[in-house]
Amino acid sequence: MAGYARLAEQLEAQGINLQEVHRALKAQEIETPSWGYGNSGTRFKTFPWPGAARSIFEKIDDAAMVHRLTGIAPSIALHIPWDQVDDYAGLKSYAQERGIRLGAINPNVFQDDDYRLGSLGNPDPEVRRRALERLLECIEIMRQTGSRDLSLWFADGSNYPGQDDFRRRKHTFLEALEVVHRALPDSRRMLVEYKLFEPAFYHSDLPDWGVAYAFCLKLGPKAQVLVDMGHHAHGTNVEQITAFLLDEGRLGGFHFNNRKYADDDLIVGSVNPLELFCVYHEIVKAERATDPVLTAHTREVAYMLDQSHAIESKLGAMVLSVLNCQSAYAKALLVDHTTLARQQAEGDVLGAHATLMAAFEIDVRPLLEHVREQLGTPLDPLKALAESGYEAKVAEERGVADAAGGGYPG
Repeated sequence: MAGYARLAEQLEAQGINLQEVHRALKAQEIETPSWGYGNSGTRFKTFPWPGAARSIFEKIDDAAMVHRLTGIAPSIALHIPWDQVDDYAGLKSYAQERGIRLGAINPNVFQDDDYRLGSLGNPDPEVRRRALERLLECIEIMRQTGSRDLSLWFADGSNYPGQDDFRRRKHTFLEALEVVHRALPDSRRMLVEYKLFEPAFYHSDLPDWGVAYAFCLKLGPKAQVLVDMGHHAHGTNVEQITAFLLDEGRLGGFHFNNRKYADDDLIVGSVNPLELFCVYHEIVKAERATDPVLTAHTREVAYMLDQSHAIESKLGAMVLSVLNCQSAYAKALLVDHTTLARQQAEGDVLGAHATLMAAFEIDVRPLLEHVREQLGTPLDPLKALAESGYEAKVAEERGVADAAGGGYPG
């Protein structure tokens, strides 16, 4: 650990509180998605992966393996009805026995044929009723699983000018979401996600963070905005959105992924690691703020992956995603915020930029190895996965599941 000793000496000389950094890194949590463990892909083709999970029980097994390797992925998000079971209490026990918990519940109101024209925005009141029933069903599942968050993404929109009425759809959405908000226990939250386009290509009913934020303000305190990293127009400043929603007390969580062109669902931090670092920088500043309300809100933010692993190893992709979040958070914790605040106050443009970039450019691998040693996890989780034989074992046991095409579009 000579590399860590040199880094620690350098950081302490800069006034960085390493004990605080260690505590934060060991407390970090990243929730993995059940759908990321199964065969998924694009609308063109799903390439089956040997050993990809075929059931929610196998997904939990894989999530438990990711947590054992990383130490910071203690929960798995469920998608209903993809992960539907008859006994959710039994499913909860199954997860607990493997060292993880059941996380956010994600209702699916976009794949049934009835949803061709939308769910809560559909012109047919009977279809809207069915979609609302699915959301209320998921609240009951939350009660049985102990899940805190109802994660809501809607494919609703239209494809052509004149196809439907914007304001009518807005009203039916709000009416249904108000029912959901009232049905949620006080200890639970609804996270309202948004998406600029796809699968609707003329308009989306929840196209951006501003519309989601406006809905949440109307709905009430249990409604929070869910920021998906891939759901914005090109050039959108996601870290600014993060800061705004944190300051407003309305940032419920993230769906971490990365994109190059549109909603590509690539491994988070793979294409634009600077963006991920800048997002975590805003989070760290809020965590360290003197405003107790802001810091309390920041502690409640949920950090979740939402990715479609089309051509790569499911387990390897998940481990790497968790590690990329860990690395970005570590770098954000090492920003010299005292110097940065002074430079910003003095209008030192290049000095402030250099201070922020200095933290981004730090090689945090020795620090993370030190933290993993304290957590009792492998120093190199990806190498440990390769050497564990787990992927070969499940490939032999599970075989290659049928995957004719299609994938998670949200």
